Amino acid sequence: MNSNKIRYWSITVALAGFLFGFDTVVISGANQPIKELWNTTPFFHGTFIMSMALWGTVIGALFGGIPSDKFGRKKTLFWIGVLYFASAIGSALAPDPYTFSFFRFIGGLGVGASSVAAPTYISEISSANNRGKLVALYQFMIVFGILIAFISNYALAGVGGTNDWRYMLGIEGLPALAYSVMVLGVSESPRWLALKKKDHAAALQVLQSVDPATAQHKLREIEEDIEPQGQHAGLFSKKYSRPIMLAFLIAFFNQLSGINFILYYAPELLEKAGFAGSESLSSSISIGGINLIFTMLGMFLIDKLGRRQLMYIGSFGYLIGLSGTAICFMQGSSPTVLLSFILVFIASHAIGQGAVIWVFISEVFPNQVRAFGQSFGSFIHWIFAAIITLITPIFIDKDQGIFGDNPWPVFAFFAFMMFLQLLFVWRIMPETKGKTLEELEKELIRE
Repeated sequence: MNSNKIRYWSITVALAGFLFGFDTVVISGANQPIKELWNTTPFFHGTFIMSMALWGTVIGALFGGIPSDKFGRKKTLFWIGVLYFASAIGSALAPDPYTFSFFRFIGGLGVGASSVAAPTYISEISSANNRGKLVALYQFMIVFGILIAFISNYALAGVGGTNDWRYMLGIEGLPALAYSVMVLGVSESPRWLALKKKDHAAALQVLQSVDPATAQHKLREIEEDIEPQGQHAGLFSKKYSRPIMLAFLIAFFNQLSGINFILYYAPELLEKAGFAGSESLSSSISIGGINLIFTMLGMFLIDKLGRRQLMYIGSFGYLIGLSGTAICFMQGSSPTVLLSFILVFIASHAIGQGAVIWVFISEVFPNQVRAFGQSFGSFIHWIFAAIITLITPIFIDKDQGIFGDNPWPVFAFFAFMMFLQLLFVWRIMPETKGKTLEELEKELIRE
């Protein structure tokens, strides 16, 4: 088997995740400067500045399965890079908040579509034994992008004076352009070629370039999954009810952990904890660093321990990190102690939900509806991310926020939700490691 070729394709496609992570978090450095520049109200700021990219992400996730199925995974991934590039340049040059919102929305479309196309593509070219760590590459690239965004924001602070934030946002254009060129060199998904384009010869050619010895067998296995004409069931038919429930719950709990709340508003939350402005930016880098380290650990363990075990580890860690953060805010503990609990939370997310979510959603849906199933799971993930990001200023704004003086009840709420996630892992979530996509289909689908 030419594992190097699969690894190269996977890494290249996973770079969409790097742009995803960079794009979604780079806004944290522009948060306060834009608020002061355009004198935005908490509601306007939450809706048009901080969450507008997320509403684009919701739309991109909801409809990302359509181009992915119609035009192919590869073409969709290329145009995702173009969207990222346009968003970076447009946001950096925006003369007013409405133009800024439009280009952030464009970038969000790219994020949403990438969370559909990239995990789908990687799951379809990998084997049962390495699928977990290869799809988890996407999550690794997300957190690597997050870390680089925090470092970039810190490094660019002071470069352009009051226009620092424009440099922070515009720099993303460089990796976006590089990614768009690189993705042209990957092959199309053999499962898409066989099942959607009906080009079995092209599918066989891709499979032979990966492993000539098993190519014919793999193609027959894929072909057996082709439903007779007129018998194809839609995603929301009864037979797919279990994968839909599983995708909904894992995506729902991912965002109800508070991960985007902390990542997007890290500098502001750390200032509330007692860090000075420059210290809050540098401390944000520690959040990105811990995120990266424990994501790498999750990638190493996901095909060894399995998806459920990582979710157990993450759920218990969530409870410790979030409860500790809530207590620290409530009692006015030192900033260093509070930061340590936030880092426990970040580590728990990285090794649990962060490593598992995109792998798990890409596995539980069968070949015929995988792109639309991935689209559904991504949509649920992003609709809750957008809602939480939109309403956050209403709760934590220092002048008008409900918990502007002390946000401890917000962390207590997220801790309770992670107790519910623990129950989900214990009672409902199946293990998917070590099984082919076709084996999982037989296990999870009710005819």
